[in-house]
Amino acid sequence: MAPRRNGTGSRHGRDRRAAVVHAPAGRARFTGDAPTAAVVGGGIAGIAAATGLAERGVRVTLYESEPQLGGRLAGWPTRLADGSTVTMSRGFHAFFRQYYNLRGLLRRVDPGLGSLTPLPDYPLRHSSGLHDSFARVPRTPPLSALGFVALSPTFGARDLARMNPRAALPLLDVRVPEVYERLDDISAHDFLTRIRFPPAAHHLAFEVFSRSFFADPRELSAAELVLMFHIYFLGSSEGLLFDVPAEPFPTALWDPLGGYLESHGVTVLTSTPVRQVCPQPDGGLNVTTDQDTARCDALVLALDGAGLRQVVAASPELGAPDWRARIARLRTAPPFLVSRLWLDRPVAPGRPGFLGTSGYGPLDNVSVLNRWEGEAARWARRTGGSVVELHAYAVSPEADRSAVQAEAVRQLHRIYPETSRARVVDERHAWRADCPMFPVGGYRDRPGVRSPDPAVTVAGDLVRTGLPVALMERAATSGFLAANAHLERWGVRGQTVWTVPRSGRSLPLRRLASVGGG
Repeated sequence: MAPRRNGTGSRHGRDRRAAVVHAPAGRARFTGDAPTAAVVGGGIAGIAAATGLAERGVRVTLYESEPQLGGRLAGWPTRLADGSTVTMSRGFHAFFRQYYNLRGLLRRVDPGLGSLTPLPDYPLRHSSGLHDSFARVPRTPPLSALGFVALSPTFGARDLARMNPRAALPLLDVRVPEVYERLDDISAHDFLTRIRFPPAAHHLAFEVFSRSFFADPRELSAAELVLMFHIYFLGSSEGLLFDVPAEPFPTALWDPLGGYLESHGVTVLTSTPVRQVCPQPDGGLNVTTDQDTARCDALVLALDGAGLRQVVAASPELGAPDWRARIARLRTAPPFLVSRLWLDRPVAPGRPGFLGTSGYGPLDNVSVLNRWEGEAARWARRTGGSVVELHAYAVSPEADRSAVQAEAVRQLHRIYPETSRARVVDERHAWRADCPMFPVGGYRDRPGVRSPDPAVTVAGDLVRTGLPVALMERAATSGFLAANAHLERWGVRGQTVWTVPRSGRSLPLRRLASVGGG
């Protein structure tokens, strides 16, 4: 099916049941004098919010504390021991086909999405020797689930017969916010235990995915896991196909989008953290940085959890006491590691560009960057080597980081033995602890897009949107919704957004879930 435009710049994909969420009606844009808006945070959410406002004629200032745009997908230059200048980042991120709003944002500067390149599979490997692949699994539910069971070596007919069908019914009709009302008070691990999900398939098909939330499954809300199952598998006919940027993030994404914002009159201020926000009697706000204080008519807080807590704590007049208290209770996920190795020889030809792993100590996935990233491929061709990236999620804060780095490399050698014979030309290790935690029972504390002050909205992957979105797509969607809330106040039409279907795809299965799910 050819992609269709929604009339406001974004498109949805092949799923005929993708849901459209129309923005409130209003005039097309501001003409003449327009209000001012401050967007705090230059990641996906902040760039989406700034885009939605600037395209309607709002005068926007975008504040980013780091030297570059991109937030958790930023990239920065580094010089290797061989003299090469390369880009370091947090590396592999899957741009799934059901990320309709994120992809719509990227189409502002890349209508054909030529900056993205597809990877053919989402292979998973357990240390016991079990493998799973989604390359041949049908994309349209329920054939996707049936195909996975039929093709998976870790999920046989006897495993299916042992499952607790009543406990598994919530998987059949996932809705927001109902899924949180039903399942936010149980962990992902306990939910899978309750439905007697096969242990091997648990490790391969779910633990790998749950750790994409940078959390141990025993700490992660089952509601987030079940929502993810709906978004990526049983609720969407886009399947588990995904793309990755064909060049480093700055080149592929942020430099073009930064230029797009500036072409729409946005003032982009990098290396400029916002320290405090002070509401004013006339309904505006004063935004204070280390350099000055500027007034705005509207504010979007598009920060990570720690940044949001910091700004709200330093702004005692912002919001209501309960809202402030809930934000103060937001948790950050445990630290994670990204290790990138520039090796003097190639990995074996059959190695995939991405491999999810389980049972290999701290190692959660391996990417061979030169399979799909242009910069890495050019370095590999020039030197005869390869560029390999390792991720370790949900690392204990007390762990010896050098030991974790060394163990991740040791596990790489187990998975791809040829790498043990390679000399490391150079290496970079990036430790971060700035991703949101979605703990058991934590949904009620997460802020929504709208705050108690109509002049203030919140955006980011931690925000409650009321829509079936997650991760990068939640960031982009919440950014557009945050802009829409301000535009609605001013009587200006906002951005239409798309999501995967907002309920289970099969009416009989939905009825079954409503009868037995409780």
